[in-house]
Amino acid sequence: MIWPKGYRLQSRNYVIEKVLAAGGFGITYKARHLNRDEHFVIKTLHEYLKDEPDYPKYVKRFIKEAQLMVEVCKNPHPHIVRVFDFFQEGDTHCMVMDFIPGKSLWQRVQGEGALPEAEAVKYFQQIGEALQVVHEAELVHRDAHPKNIMFRGDQAILIDFGIAGKIVPVSISSKHGWNPAFAPLEQRKGFREPTVDIYTLSASLYYALTGKPPASSFDRKIDDVELVPPKRLVPSLSDHVNKAVLKGMDLDPLKRPKTMKEWLSLLQTPIPTTPVFHGYSATPGSPRYQKLKQFLAAGKWREADEETTRVMLQVAGKEEEGWLDGDSINQFPCEDLRQIDGLWVKYSNGQFGFSVQKRIWQECSEGDSETMIRLGDQVGWRRNEEWLDYSKLTFSRFAPPGHLPGGGRLIGCRTSVPSRLGFSSLASRLGKCNL
Repeated sequence: MIWPKGYRLQSRNYVIEKVLAAGGFGITYKARHLNRDEHFVIKTLHEYLKDEPDYPKYVKRFIKEAQLMVEVCKNPHPHIVRVFDFFQEGDTHCMVMDFIPGKSLWQRVQGEGALPEAEAVKYFQQIGEALQVVHEAELVHRDAHPKNIMFRGDQAILIDFGIAGKIVPVSISSKHGWNPAFAPLEQRKGFREPTVDIYTLSASLYYALTGKPPASSFDRKIDDVELVPPKRLVPSLSDHVNKAVLKGMDLDPLKRPKTMKEWLSLLQTPIPTTPVFHGYSATPGSPRYQKLKQFLAAGKWREADEETTRVMLQVAGKEEEGWLDGDSINQFPCEDLRQIDGLWVKYSNGQFGFSVQKRIWQECSEGDSETMIRLGDQVGWRRNEEWLDYSKLTFSRFAPPGHLPGGGRLIGCRTSVPSRLGFSSLASRLGKCNL
């Protein structure tokens, strides 16, 4: 029986408000807690599964996973839906989770179109790190598709845990045991390894970047349907992100990355294989950069960004003006640029730095006046076609590649919006300094 609106669970003070979703394995309800006057999600196994011969196995697995998720959530992860409670209502087992009122990735793309690369990569780094935690708890989500990725502000949250189990019932596997566009072929047989989540997350990233669901693994395998590379649909897409998607969606699970950490490394901006510093150490001897080094080593990204501005203005003799004009950039000492960039690249593991921004600038450049806008979209300095104020930049390791050092407070203008000529001058100077 599906619980109707107004049904009060006898063993807890929850009142059902509505059914949120009913899938192949479970039903989720929106419920209000009477004492706390808060909304929660309650998930149960589907009633008709009781007719399945393996139903006791599903219940056992559901209980085990719910208990494990409660343990995981004792140290809450910012990108995993919180599980608060697990109880039994009659002979029905119930898992109580956080209610997230925002849109899902599916709804957002359907309503607004594909996401900019930098924004999509940021969200999928968040979800990928969440799945790392799940895998370390010996769980596999098996359903990390766009409808199970929700947004709370600018944070992506993975929802819908704990119902799949190790064995997919034969009677429902072809209809409900997987999401065809986003699941690997082996999932039809109940395959339960981290590589399942890697495929599903890669397929979901494909959708976020292109606005189109990818060809299903079934069609690719049985009918030899081509998986169109996302870069063919979005020519501006970075090569390494395109590769991460395709590698994660390999039909052969043995050819995919073995761990989520390995897949996440493919999403990161590649670190140049040729020497970057040309004889200069990334750890400068000058006391001028010791404070910058300390901030970066401690992961204090905003303090490091502000220190970068301070020291560059000092080097250029532009402390009174508070910004660098074209001449200042063109004459900025190469050794100082190498040391500043080297520290950012080293302590961000290749995620941040002027040399990273230069590479992205070159990828975005099509010889027109829109290059700066494309760069801003790519590195996350723009949102919803508007330049972000400095205070709204993302000072964390979850920021897109090239996001820091931040914006145009320093480079080429007096506002928080970087100028095209100013950044072009910086890119040119970096090239002359072999960065």
